[in-house]
Parts: sequence; C-alpha cells; structure tokens
Amino acid sequence: MTSHERERVLAVLRSGRLSRGPALEAFEAKMADRCGTAHAVAVSSGTAALHCIVSALDLAPGAEVLTTPFSFVASSNVLLYEDLRPRFVDINPSTYNLDPSRVAAALTPQTEAILAVDVFGVPADWPALATLADAHDLRLIDDACEAIGASVGGQPIGAWGDAASFGFYPNKQVTTGEGGCITTDDADLARHCRALRNQGRSQQSSGRMRHDRLGYNYRLDEMSAALGCAQLDRLDTLLDRRAAVAAMYADALAPLSDDVARPVDPTGAERSWFVYVVRLRDHFAPDARDQLMDRLQARGIGCAPYFPPIPLQPPYRDRFGFAPGDVPGCESVSARTLALPFFGGMTRADVHRVAEALTEICPTLPRQS
Repeated sequence: MTSHERERVLAVLRSGRLSRGPALEAFEAKMADRCGTAHAVAVSSGTAALHCIVSALDLAPGAEVLTTPFSFVASSNVLLYEDLRPRFVDINPSTYNLDPSRVAAALTPQTEAILAVDVFGVPADWPALATLADAHDLRLIDDACEAIGASVGGQPIGAWGDAASFGFYPNKQVTTGEGGCITTDDADLARHCRALRNQGRSQQSSGRMRHDRLGYNYRLDEMSAALGCAQLDRLDTLLDRRAAVAAMYADALAPLSDDVARPVDPTGAERSWFVYVVRLRDHFAPDARDQLMDRLQARGIGCAPYFPPIPLQPPYRDRFGFAPGDVPGCESVSARTLALPFFGGMTRADVHRVAEALTEICPTLPRQS
C-alpha cells in the first residue's frame, strides 16, 4: 500500500463517518467512469454484487440460467440463492470461457438468462453472447470479478449485458480488503441493487425504517471505499505491472511450449491479468498436474489448481445429479491447469526461479501410455 492509500483511509477515520458517506459515493463514481456505465453500486463482496444482480432481474423461480462450469463456485451459488437452475455449458478450450456456439445449442424454453464469467481476466465473447441474448430475449449477466480494466473492441468490461459484478478481494487487481461493485446502465436495476444491499430499504425510505423488499446487509464501509478510490487512481499502473510479469513468464516458459501451454491472447479483446495459469499438454498422464504441484510446493513455490468443475462439487452433484463426463472440455482443462506465483511486485529472478523448477520437473512427470 502507498502512503496515498493509507492517508485516504486515515482521512475517513478522522472524519468519524464510517459508513454510507462521501467515500462510497466517490468510489461508485470512479467505477462507473472507468467502466463507461451510468451507474455503479458498491457492495461488500463480488459475490454480493452478483447476487444483487441476479435478484434484481426478477427471474422466474426454477428458470434456467446458462453458465460456465469453469469458475469460482460463487458464480453459480448465487443462482441457487434465488431458486434458479444452472445449466452448465462447456467452455472454449483456448480461452476457458463460455463457448457461445454451445450456448446457442443449449437454449430451451426454460432459459431466461446467460451468466458468463471473464475467467482469469480474459473477456468472454461478449459480442456473440449479446447477439444471442437479444435474439432470444434473455437477460445477460457478466461476472467480471477477475477482469477489471479489460475490454472487448474498445468497450470496457463492466459495460456489457444488463449488469456486471466486480470483486475486490486482496488477490484481485484492485483491492478494498473485501468488497465488490455492480455496474449497469439500467437505472431501475441500480436502484433495486441499492435497496438490496441495505436490508431492502429504498433511498426514499431509508430514514424511516421502511423495508420495501427482502434485502441483505451488503453495504461497503467508508474505509474500504476510500482504499478503493486510491487503488483506482493507479489502476493503470497496477495493471501494467501485472502485464509486465506476465510478459516475463511468456519469455521464460517459451522453451517449455511442447509440454506447457501458456495463456493465449484473446482475439479482439484486451485482458486484465488476474492470475497466470498454465496447462500441461495432453501427452501427460492424468495425475501429472498434481505431481507437478506437489513438487513445486516442496521447493517453496506456491501454486494452486484452478478451478474444479462446479457441476462436480458436492452440492451440485447431490442436488442436480451432475456426473463426470457432463462437461468434458472443462473437466480436461481443470485436471491440467495450475496457477503459478503471480503478483505485480515479482522480479525477473522470481519468474526464472519458477521457470527453472518447471524445466527440471516436467521431463520427469508421467506420460500417457
């Protein structure tokens, strides 16, 4: 954290206004400006942001929402909160995002919305998804929690679909400690989300303890909002640092291209680097990724698998009967991907330490028979 960020938070503490004050309004204005939307609604987490969007759209109970199986589980959990049925559509094996051609094939009369995720900061194919949504009168939701600063065709992530959700957990490009935000051009949806975050009180009734709808305690405090303002002031610098580390990795891992697939550049879009995830090629045995992870960790190199398929998580298997083989593309990618150490302060020496370990370990991993 910089001295500017510390001072912004201290200023809130000195003011005595710790909730629902000017820092929140300033943070929302900065988010709307950055995303090119008319409205922004700051909340307590990315999950809260996505939940507010889904709730505010008033989808019919039991309706289907087409979504990705390859994401953090929160992107589907919010559908269950609202008694909606996730219909998982397999992913594009290059981008790891929802495949629009498969979305089109998966449509049913019960489908009311599409919820796409900008996985690892790579924008989903929003032009294709928007065309589908318009043609079939569907609501379109963007889980952009990993993609602040990304864009498609010059249009910022956050300005696609009915609304987008952002998250600001400490591992994100911008952090407020905890926190999230909704961006939208829909004034009614924004108004609804503002009520939902504050126990269902509308702006008109908030001083009279009148609760017009069921709501939640999803407010973002003033200290977090002030930190978010300071972080947004240097967002481009933060993104550039992460992009520079990603470029170091691309160079350092180039000699391993026969064994390790590196992230690809999205066509017609600009990514926002959230994590650096590599994938072992198909000639490795199914357990090779886990062996690689264990051996990197034994050397003191942090790494983690990203992501387990959501349909195979116990609550989804138990409730809906999903089983292995339902989303084979996602399952294959999930079994072979690994997130390497990645943050804006990494040095070339840090990156080369990881690359050298991969270079030594990969030739010894088990291969397909």
